[in-house]
This record gives sequence, structure tokens and C-alpha cells, in this order.
Amino acid sequence: MFGIRFIKSQPTVHLLHFRGGKVVREGAGQSFFYYAPTTTLVAVPVASQDRPFILELVTADFQSVTVQGQVTYRIGDPRRTATLMDFSLDRDGETYVSEDPQRLGDRVAMQVEVIVQQAVQALELKQALRASAQIARTARSELAAQPEIEALGLEILGVSIMAVKPTPDIARALEAEARESNLKAADDAIYLRRMSAVENERAIRQNELDTDIAVEQKKREIRETQMEARATLMRKENALRNEQMLADIALETQRKDFVNGQAKNSRTLAEAEAHRVAAVMQALERADPRIVQALAAVDMQPGQLIAQAFGGIAERAERIGQLNVSPDLLQGLLAQATREETGKAGRERGK
Repeated sequence: MFGIRFIKSQPTVHLLHFRGGKVVREGAGQSFFYYAPTTTLVAVPVASQDRPFILELVTADFQSVTVQGQVTYRIGDPRRTATLMDFSLDRDGETYVSEDPQRLGDRVAMQVEVIVQQAVQALELKQALRASAQIARTARSELAAQPEIEALGLEILGVSIMAVKPTPDIARALEAEARESNLKAADDAIYLRRMSAVENERAIRQNELDTDIAVEQKKREIRETQMEARATLMRKENALRNEQMLADIALETQRKDFVNGQAKNSRTLAEAEAHRVAAVMQALERADPRIVQALAAVDMQPGQLIAQAFGGIAERAERIGQLNVSPDLLQGLLAQATREETGKAGRERGK
């Protein structure tokens, strides 16, 4: 009525009330009455805003990639922003009179696209696919330093790169390459595990072989020691046998010398006895037999003399008609013979 209106702004909207070309009231969350024909209202949103973007870019090795991201910003200096762009409201106090509020996000996105494009073009495909965080950090730092952003009074809250995707063909090729690389890594791991198992088995066998060699060497040392002991024992036995043989030879030599000496002595005695007997026989050849017989009877026992007498009687038996022998004589002869036999047996036992 009569052009007087009421406006109430949100706390996230910085409202400027112009009248006569001058700011008469400003601030966030303002509410007041105003006269519409002479008033201009400028509503600058100061809340954070997200501007997503999708870019088709080319890497340093001429491979196409799709970069999907988002930039978050807010208007930090509303008065400066309102100076460069038109944020004035229509007469109804609700709609903007221009499209500058929508173009602000496009201008920010344009700056981000330029920075991201430069970052991606400096990288090869594989590097770009792994450099999302690096590209985001670069875009945020360079975007905050852009003169246009500073001139607009904007504050960059963050830049996010959600995905860097190659074309489907390249993606399949990379997947195949990665799959083959993973399979090769798996094969290498299996090979290394088998090699490790083979090395462990070889080490075990080598240890077993070393143990067997050590056991065999110990057995050989024991056999050599036993053989040396046996050889030493055999040498000692041979030495003892040789000594015994030498002793036997020496003893046999002594026996031989003794036998030869005895034989020589016996031969000498026999020769002397023969010479004596020969001399006696030679002396007795010229003697009377009765004298010789009488000499032989010297030192004879009575029994021997009686026997010799009976022998002489027997030689002249044709001249003797009858011979009487008394029992006393026979008994005496038998007793004498018995005593002689007993004495002879006693002497033999004493020997």
C-alpha cells in the first residue's frame, strides 16, 4: 500500500539497503520496511556454495580423461561482490533482476577448469589417474590466488576431485594391464614361495647330507682308530712272536749245542770206554780164563756166586751123577733174591 513493503532476510544473506545511491542499512539477517519506489535492495548470499564440474581433458601422453570434481566457496566480502556483480532484487523483494548470481558459480567453475586442465595436461595418463589429491591441492591453492577471485571477494573453502576416469577402451586396457600385472605378481609370489620352499628343502637336505658326511667321517675315524689299534696290537704280537721265535731259536740253538756237546761227550766217553775195553780185552787175551773168572767174581753177591757155581755145575752135568740141594739153601737164595728186588724197587721210586 502506497509502495511501502517489508523485507526479512536470512542470516546467510547479506542485505544492503540503498536509497539515493547510498547504503543506509546493511547486514546479515536484516528485516525492515522500505519504500519501494526509492529503494534498491541488494541481497548477497554469504553461505557456502558447492559448484560441481565435469571436464573432458587430455593428458600429456594424449589420452582422454574425464575429471569430476566440486569446488566449495563463499562470498567473503559482500560489498565488493555487489560492486562487481548485480545482486539487486526486483520490486517484489524476492527475485534477482539479473542472472549474475547464477553466473558467479560459472565464473568460479571456469577458473577451476583452467587450473585443473593445466594440472592434468602436465601429467601422463597413469600419473593423472593416481593424482586426484594432488590435482585438488593444486587447484585450491592456485584458485585462491587468482586475481579475479580476490576481486570478487570470494573465499575458496575447498576443491575436491572425485574421479579421474579414462575412456572405456583405455580403462579396459589398463584393467587388463593391471590384471596381468597382478597375475604376474601372484605368479612371482608363488614362484618366490616355491623357491623359498625349494631353498628350505635344499638347506634341510644339505644339513642332512652334512650330518651323514659327519657321521661317516666319524665312523671312518673310529675305523681308522680301530685299525691303528689292531695294527699296533698286531705289531706288538708280531714283535712278541718274533721275540718268542728268537728266544725259541736261541733255546733250540742252546739245546742243539747242548745235545751236540752231550753227543760229543758221549762219543768221547764211548771212545774212551771202547779204548779201555779194548785195552782190557787185549790184556785179558793172554790171561788164563779161570783167573779172569776169579777176577770177575770179585765184589759179587753171594747169590751171584751161587748162581755162577750152578752155571759151572750145569756145564759139567754129564760128569755129575746126582746133586742134592738142601731146602735151607734154596730158601736162603729166594730170600736173598726177594730182598734184592725190594731194594731195587725202592731205589727206582726214590729216583
